[in-house]
Amino acid sequence: MTNPTFWNQFLIWPIVNLLVAFYKLFEWLHIPGPMGFAIILLTLAIRFLLYPIMNAQLKSAKKMAALKPHLDALSAKHKDDKTKLQQAHMALYKEHGVNPAAGCLPMLLQLPVLIALYNVFYQVLSNGNLEKIMTDVNQVVYHSALRISALDLTFFGVNLGIKPSQWQTHGWWLLAIPLITAVLQWYQTKLMTTSPPAGGSGQVPALVTKDEKKTDTAAEMQKQMALITPIMFGYFAFQFPVGLALYWNVFGLFGIIQQLLVNKEQSDK
Repeated sequence: MTNPTFWNQFLIWPIVNLLVAFYKLFEWLHIPGPMGFAIILLTLAIRFLLYPIMNAQLKSAKKMAALKPHLDALSAKHKDDKTKLQQAHMALYKEHGVNPAAGCLPMLLQLPVLIALYNVFYQVLSNGNLEKIMTDVNQVVYHSALRISALDLTFFGVNLGIKPSQWQTHGWWLLAIPLITAVLQWYQTKLMTTSPPAGGSGQVPALVTKDEKKTDTAAEMQKQMALITPIMFGYFAFQFPVGLALYWNVFGLFGIIQQLLVNKEQSDK
């Protein structure tokens, strides 16, 4: 964390300073559990900064899901001619104003920020040596007012540095944390990939009957990812500190809210 690399100077250190500033704010207000509230406020700040690009990503994903019946029909029609199938797909995207790459670019833009956040939380929360953590943090803060002399990692009586995998020594209730993480991820994925019913205003009608509809490889992969991703995030939440799961769950909760707003906007068109 203290090495003056490009990654640390432009991503890790700014996030550390913001986290410490929020921590000092809640500490100054004498609010119990300052680190937990600092993580929540930092998550909301990052979510707000990423809102425009994440909104573009969510809208693109929703449009692609709405075009699924058309894509299935084209796959069945041109199953023996990949060139015509590709041309038909591009024509369909152009007709409905969908850019298949639009959903990937926002994710690529926010990925470094998310990795940096993970590094900050993991380094601050998983290291049991609080003296070393405070020494490292105090070396990278931008102002002397942000220096910390004590670090309280408790949040509503829970040590944010413990892991749910330690449930046998800290309590079985810790198992609820990865479960909540997995459920939130599953629900957000469900909201993102579920196509709107045919016949509604502004929605794409299905072009295939049940007998004609065929499940292609992409659809199968999408279904598998919808199952694998929640399990993967739940496993991470099981293995990593509770504070990191707090960040994931708050981030996911507001992601669900944003997705519901996008879905409502799409259905109103």
